[in-house]
Amino acid sequence: MTEVSWQEALSNEWEQSYIQKLEAFLDDEITAGKSILPSKSHWFEALNATPLNKVKVVILGQDPYPTKGYAHGLCFSVQEQVSPLPKSLQNINKELFSDLNIDNSHTGYLLPWTKQGVLLLNAVITVEEGKSNAHKNKGWEQFTDKVISVVNAQCKNVVFILWGAYAHKKGKYIDSSKHLILKDTHPSPLSAYRGFYNSKPFSKSNKYLELHGKIAIKWKL
Repeated sequence: MTEVSWQEALSNEWEQSYIQKLEAFLDDEITAGKSILPSKSHWFEALNATPLNKVKVVILGQDPYPTKGYAHGLCFSVQEQVSPLPKSLQNINKELFSDLNIDNSHTGYLLPWTKQGVLLLNAVITVEEGKSNAHKNKGWEQFTDKVISVVNAQCKNVVFILWGAYAHKKGKYIDSSKHLILKDTHPSPLSAYRGFYNSKPFSKSNKYLELHGKIAIKWKL
């Protein structure tokens, strides 16, 4: 992690026993020759891309894409050369088009959103190639709980977009009297039809931000 505001806010975490156990686990996996995604230089890309004092929207994912060349540390985002896009991301683009008539179907590279204050955070930051949820319950969840708690405490009027049951669990760390929480089903093809479509998270986010004197997100890529 290189971003100063996050370094300061999370400085005490590195001494915690769960982090030490997590680091040991990851070291062992790498030593064993397993392919860990994304690359180590991108593990904290979400925090590095969006300073704490700039956070306006938090979109929470589950864990990185397990396909090599896809994940680069931002939830739901893929590297620029990836085509076709993962199905969840295709559904996000469909909902954006339905919601705001914005067509982002040409790309899945979401970095421009982060520069406007959209924190694209996965609950679990790493995964073993080809094995979704391989790093579940190894310590990352506790770390990202802390990230959410810091945003809740130090930022004002943030929109938290929680897609799916895994993300919904983070809601307990968010004060709904200070922030807007949007809970809907996950954009995965397995669940999107159960409430993700027509949930209008993008327009709802912008309406809330503008209501509180903030600049709306330009979702067009």
